[in-house]
Amino acid sequence: MNKSERLQKAIETTNNAGYQLSNDAFYYLSNNCEETDPLAIINMVLHEIKNLKEKPFFIEKKFLENMVKQLTQTHQTAQAVQNEKKTNNNQTTKNIENNTQTSSKSLDYVNYKEDNYENEFYPYAKYIPSELKILEDSTDKLTSNGTLEEYTTLFQDRFKRIEKILRQRIDVRAATPIKEAVKSQPKTKLKIICMLTEKRDSKQQTILTVEDLSGSTIVLVPNKAPEEVKKKALQILPDQVICLAVTKTNKTNLFLAEDIIFPDVGHKTLQKAQEQVYAVLTSDIHIGSTKFNKTAFKKFILWLKGKYGTPEMKKIAGYVKYLIVAGDIVDGVGVYPGQQHDLTIRDIHKQYNHAIKYIEKIPEYIEIILTPGNHDTSRKALPQPAIPPHYITAIKDKTNIHSLGSPSLINIHGINILIDHGRSLDDIIAAVPEMSHQHPEKSMRLLLQGRHLAPVYGGRTMLSPENRDYLVIDKVPDILHTGHVHVLGYCNYRGVIAINSGTWQEQTSYMEKLGLMPTTGKVPIINLMTMEITILDFKTEN
Repeated sequence: MNKSERLQKAIETTNNAGYQLSNDAFYYLSNNCEETDPLAIINMVLHEIKNLKEKPFFIEKKFLENMVKQLTQTHQTAQAVQNEKKTNNNQTTKNIENNTQTSSKSLDYVNYKEDNYENEFYPYAKYIPSELKILEDSTDKLTSNGTLEEYTTLFQDRFKRIEKILRQRIDVRAATPIKEAVKSQPKTKLKIICMLTEKRDSKQQTILTVEDLSGSTIVLVPNKAPEEVKKKALQILPDQVICLAVTKTNKTNLFLAEDIIFPDVGHKTLQKAQEQVYAVLTSDIHIGSTKFNKTAFKKFILWLKGKYGTPEMKKIAGYVKYLIVAGDIVDGVGVYPGQQHDLTIRDIHKQYNHAIKYIEKIPEYIEIILTPGNHDTSRKALPQPAIPPHYITAIKDKTNIHSLGSPSLINIHGINILIDHGRSLDDIIAAVPEMSHQHPEKSMRLLLQGRHLAPVYGGRTMLSPENRDYLVIDKVPDILHTGHVHVLGYCNYRGVIAINSGTWQEQTSYMEKLGLMPTTGKVPIINLMTMEITILDFKTEN
């Protein structure tokens, strides 16, 4: 927004809060909008009014002047402190040069604990009201006992809901049930909505065995099929619900595929917030691991507090209102054979206690959303409920910390964010050619294309047979946030921003065997007003 638009937004914010600007206050705000951010000033004013016993109806000019004065004094004080620090740092540098016994450890501490830009930080987000809504979280709805009947119910629910999504397309509405399709005459062209139960590849063709609620059949994708159709056939995942445009053959239960239609997401315009506010996306911290990069993570915490980074980094930090963690907060215990040799903290409770110490250092005006991953103490089968409260009792009363399940759907400032740890990305990478851990965003596109977060049953991702499939993507998000594969990657797919947020863990022996190089310490930050993504690197010295 330009200055004029921000002034208008400031006035709207004032009115929506139930207050009005006096004439003098309005003209004061108008005349100073080139030098100060009117929206930031109004947010500060509304924050102060909340603490008043007697609340005014009109906001007077004097009140605005006091806020601007307070903001100016804050910057001046910070400048004075910084000038003093520069003097002290210069003296410290001389002392270091003259003292050959100074340790490299203390030098590293000076490098990132004390920097030359503190005067650039101001916590604008402190005065931006939180607009966090939890739209979907299955934590309290999970009831599975693991029976065969429950698995049947799960897959029937998946089929019905994705079928409903497919039938919203004009060209799929008249799709025929398999039971009726097999009765059709040879050379009849029709469409069937089905779930893939088996896929076999040969030199001559790809053989698809599919079923719906009425029956099953076989569909062939011959080598002479168009290249686009053969490419789609490679992308179909087991247990995925799709629509096939087919032609009936002379055989009763056999069809030829002419096209493959995925549920997919429709093209949409990027949803944007009405004010400048940032969300930080991260995952796979792995506290307790010998490979946890503590130095980089400490820099990250200091940055959130405005105590680390370049002037531009600190400016961004001032607008950070949300921190979203997509799982694997700790490294866990007994997650894989021999893990005890890779741990610095071998007690799961102590791992979480250590994590909480970091979390408690984050400014309280930042809303923190925590969801579990396969290394956390929630059950491994999806959907995962929130981390059990007794592991994180120290933060249970913190109103700015929200522990949710995986997946969860939240809304912040009008932006829908679907959070999922991303365990199923392993199955997609294993099943589909050209997918790799180094480009997780490509696999995330397939999740959106299939409108399901974990379609494959019987792979590496365990699925719990709930009475509802909570992994179906009913509502198309504005942002899909995953982790798990430890590699930063992002793309804009049909107006949905897909982000895999990397890790804070260095390369393990298992990653080395896979040839996987993690992107440690790199964090994506989204400006919700522009939907632009900035990547900050806390591993490399700035």
